[in-house]
Amino acid sequence: MTGREGAVAAARGAIGARFRLHGRDPVFGLDCVGLAAIAARGGGFAGAIPADYAIRGADPSRAIDSAGLSRAVPAAPGDLLLFAAGPAQFHLAVMVPGGIVHADAMLRRVVERPGPPPWPLVGAWCFEGED
Repeated sequence: MTGREGAVAAARGAIGARFRLHGRDPVFGLDCVGLAAIAARGGGFAGAIPADYAIRGADPSRAIDSAGLSRAVPAAPGDLLLFAAGPAQFHLAVMVPGGIVHADAMLRRVVERPGPPPWPLVGAWCFEGED
């Protein structure tokens, strides 16, 4: 299994977990960073995931770059996607075949959303060393 396949499997394995701000454990709840951490571990990434961060603020692209992920152009299933969800508000999701998996605050759970995402894409990252 490739890193991207592992990330897709891990993200899909979290579907149904409840939404919880700053959540890192699917048993207790996940936010988009928690879901990204689960997908990263499933993809073989062993870097540190931030525990304290602001929901709104500056573009987090630099922080993702410095965490050890490589930019993905074009994005592929298993990659981490960063969206501009609102004014100075960003959201992470994992690309899967046919859509994304993300922690949906409105639905209060992790879901798979088919089709194109509704937010502008800021950037995409793959696990270092991926093809």
